[in-house]
Amino acid sequence: MLKVDNINVYYGKIHALKDISLEVNSGEIVALIGANGAGKSTTLKTISGLLHSKTGSITFMDENISHTEAYKLVSKGIAHVPEGRHVFLQMSVLENLEMGAYTNGRNIKDNIQNVFERFPRLKHRKNQIAGTLSGGEQQMLAMGRALMSQPKLMMMDEPSMGLAPILVEQIFDIIRDLHKAGTTILLVEQNAEMALRIADRAYVLESGEIKLSGTGSELAKSDEIKKAYLGG
Repeated sequence: MLKVDNINVYYGKIHALKDISLEVNSGEIVALIGANGAGKSTTLKTISGLLHSKTGSITFMDENISHTEAYKLVSKGIAHVPEGRHVFLQMSVLENLEMGAYTNGRNIKDNIQNVFERFPRLKHRKNQIAGTLSGGEQQMLAMGRALMSQPKLMMMDEPSMGLAPILVEQIFDIIRDLHKAGTTILLVEQNAEMALRIADRAYVLESGEIKLSGTGSELAKSDEIKKAYLGG
């Protein structure tokens, strides 16, 4: 479904991504793990067209999207749930969801109902201003808003960041449910243990480079990963 081939991204003179290549197959959960500043968020932003690579290519559904504007990628089937949620704070829950459907004007009511079935808490707060929601509720809203575009590939950047442990479990349960329902997921997570537990495959980023890759279970058993990310 997605192939990233030899991309290099710079912030001014800072070489943020160095020859990154990765693949996501249809129906997979693929995780990107690594420390702060490793290049995980930069990788997602480059795939979604917010940043651009100096080299290489990005292919989605057999189409080269390396130079496609970010807003056009949503209609092609890529949804990006950003780090920090970035919901529209002054708008209601319902208005946020409607904004998520701007590239997909069909079946909006049905899609909203599907989101409410997946996130019952949002249904109870549909008329509430998003800025008054808790962190966990805002994360659910960001995920629900992304689902409104009916994506083929859903990219999530640190969905568990800043949440209480019980909410982290809930968010990962939702990610599993989305996967079971047929959504392909590219997941960036600092919570390596949880990410590897649900990932089919994973890549380990360090200083802008991919240092390791393998199945989620293989990396979870790796002594190097245990030492660096799992407290082993």
